[in-house]
Amino acid sequence: MIDRRHLLTALAAAPFVTRIPRARGAAGFDPDFGSASDAAVAIRTGVISSRELTAHVFDRIRKYNGRVNAFVTLVEEQATLHARAADEAIAQGKPPGPLHGLPILMKDDKKTAGIRSTCGATMYAHNIPKENAPAVQKLLDAGAIIVGKTNLPEWASDFQSYNEVAGTTNNPWNPQRTSGGSTGGGAAALACGMGFLDLGSDIGGSIRTPSHFCGVFGHKPTIGVISDEGFVDPPTANPAPDRLSVNGPLARSPRDLLLAMQVAGGPTGVERVAYSWKLPPARGARLRDYRIGYVLDDPFCPVTPDVRQLLENTIAALGKAGVRLEQGWPAGMRIAEFYGTYFTLLGAAVLPNDPTPHRAWGAAVGQQYAARRVWADYFRNHDAFLMPVDFVTAFPHDHSPNMMERKIATPAGPRPYLDMLKWIFHATLAGNPATVCPVGRTPEGLPCGIQILGPYLEDATPIDIAGRIAEITGGFTPPPLV
Repeated sequence: MIDRRHLLTALAAAPFVTRIPRARGAAGFDPDFGSASDAAVAIRTGVISSRELTAHVFDRIRKYNGRVNAFVTLVEEQATLHARAADEAIAQGKPPGPLHGLPILMKDDKKTAGIRSTCGATMYAHNIPKENAPAVQKLLDAGAIIVGKTNLPEWASDFQSYNEVAGTTNNPWNPQRTSGGSTGGGAAALACGMGFLDLGSDIGGSIRTPSHFCGVFGHKPTIGVISDEGFVDPPTANPAPDRLSVNGPLARSPRDLLLAMQVAGGPTGVERVAYSWKLPPARGARLRDYRIGYVLDDPFCPVTPDVRQLLENTIAALGKAGVRLEQGWPAGMRIAEFYGTYFTLLGAAVLPNDPTPHRAWGAAVGQQYAARRVWADYFRNHDAFLMPVDFVTAFPHDHSPNMMERKIATPAGPRPYLDMLKWIFHATLAGNPATVCPVGRTPEGLPCGIQILGPYLEDATPIDIAGRIAEITGGFTPPPLV
């Protein structure tokens, strides 16, 4: 961590910095919607200073956040001090980290030293941790600067982002609809250009669903690759490590997902003494290198016609690009049985005093390994598997108290709220990586993403495929709000 006295000295000595305009900056860098990768290079090469870019981010927050309400806490003074120190370090010729001076966001379920960390719970409304979560610390060690903590549901436990601490986050494509949960604040903020990267978390689609709803990229890593320690837990939380949850990035570019994985991945603390980690390269160098399977709809969780149409368009575009495509589930896939296994392990992870007997839990773990073997066998001859993220796009806000009784309207009739778990559980149960890529918008103007499930520990492969899909489908597009 940078010493506060040094920050204050740097602030006093630094010249006045003017705010940059909305137009693209030097060398083509876009300060509004440019990638985190390009922003980091622009800072390192002097195209823009960290102070300028950080000030610009806060200008955008003041201009656009009122309609989306993406943040729980903002730390402009602290971020400005860190940005000035980052610029001073470059002026002194100190070697910059890969995220040096980059304004980023942080989901409010992670502990951040000196910054309020609530996880959307009123009992933690004034909670200020003394230490950073390990994954947070890795990003800061690489030079990133936190501008604020993004909104989420209480205890990160809903498909919508709302709580009594910070209120409701709206979808930037239609404020009457949800931005998703639980990383809904981060997805909305990124879509509006209010930061360059967010570190979210995912056990029930909490990275993937908001990315799909808000039209950004998101990556659920292979389980264990990024540390999930340092969570702002409720007092009743199960102290044992769970077998499902991960921390992972959201961004406006697949390159940024890869950069975040390279920075945040690998062992932390004492584990660094025992082993090191390196992200394996993607399996292909172009789309026609890949053999990709897919299922776009299934009676277990039928998708709405607008979602299906966009996914079919994507498959057609991939076929024209020369991708070897194969429709159908992997051999041995027992969807209903594996979904039940997921629910058993999810209950053990998130329910206080979960009553599941050890024998039943052990059987569920055995089934989890069976699901992992299904995908491992499949990826011996395939490189990725495409499927929906959700059966719907962003739906109207619904904060009725009993989540189990909520329904989601579709053209075929109302659907159970928890059906939103039925497409995301595959990657979570098996522990495999999964990337969400925007592939277009529905007739209502709402974004839709496709989910790219990849081989265990080979996170670069689904991320690379997301980047190549984006080249033929358009990728990220700013919402009309901005």
